[in-house]
Amino acid sequence: MTKGNAFVLGGSGQVGRAAVRALVADGWEVTAASRGGARDERWPDEVRTVRLDRTEEGALAAGLGDGCDVLVDIVAYDGGHGRQLTGLADRIGSAVVVSSGAVYEDEEGRSFDTQDRPDGFPAFPLPTPEDWRTVAPGDTTYSTRKIALEQELLAAGDALPTTLLRAGAIHGRFSPGPRELWFVKRALDGRPVRVLAYGGASRFHPAHVDNLAELVRLAASKPGSRVLNGADPEAPTVAEIGAAIDAVMGVTSETVLMDGAPDGTVGSTPWTAPHPVVYDMTAAERELGYRPVVSYAETLPETVAWLTEHLGDRDWREAFTGLAKYGVDFFDYAAEDAWLKARG
Repeated sequence: MTKGNAFVLGGSGQVGRAAVRALVADGWEVTAASRGGARDERWPDEVRTVRLDRTEEGALAAGLGDGCDVLVDIVAYDGGHGRQLTGLADRIGSAVVVSSGAVYEDEEGRSFDTQDRPDGFPAFPLPTPEDWRTVAPGDTTYSTRKIALEQELLAAGDALPTTLLRAGAIHGRFSPGPRELWFVKRALDGRPVRVLAYGGASRFHPAHVDNLAELVRLAASKPGSRVLNGADPEAPTVAEIGAAIDAVMGVTSETVLMDGAPDGTVGSTPWTAPHPVVYDMTAAERELGYRPVVSYAETLPETVAWLTEHLGDRDWREAFTGLAKYGVDFFDYAAEDAWLKARG
């Protein structure tokens, strides 16, 4: 006897692949929907796949057919997507929707939207709980769109109970923008030194896909209208991440610590920030009985192996378009060498 039928939007993506596996293992009949209709090699044969582009008029309604017991939306982005789901509430028993920790702002109104301004990086409480203040909804930035999505779904909680998961820095296989590449490629290139700003103490709370999938699994079995953070059991510093990746790759690198901010690209990593970002996970533990299934360090061997294989001999910008889109040369070794030489 199954728990019911689950419909996963964005099933072929990084988080979707893991969510499908977790739901199937928990006894759900799963349909994985994506624009390409792709399968994951680790899914069992009983997973049904469909091609679906939610932007096409009536496509989601047609894909749902008679409906589902739970809809898991990995790729919902804005208020329009929220209204799309609530408009189909009569066909959906409950929903689990991935949001983002980017929706928070600090007491001075700073958020990830202001981080490029002088003194614009937010200073959040440690750890940051779900009832902390958020940005205003809108349609101009990732953060404002995500909070607009949340508010649409929470307002319709009676008709469509929805668990919203505010994910941290997502990592694991199939990432289009893997932060870990910053260290992995340096090791592959035989780069013996790396420079870390802010004394290597920056912390940007990671969230492995398997831990997010566990939250999806638990929320699917316990419907409700709620917001929960989604992150790993620990938030390592960037220096600790570098040391852990070195250990997996069997290399020893010299770490040079800068006291303050990066000098151009020198000292900057995908985790680098002047203030730590750490999410409070006690609400998920209390409301869902959540316990993380993996630690950050435990995930690294698989991640490093996938990154190495996926990169191969290609230019990193071609292999990882999610990193390339920022227009930053994360591997400007000439600039690092010049900086190091200037300081002896």
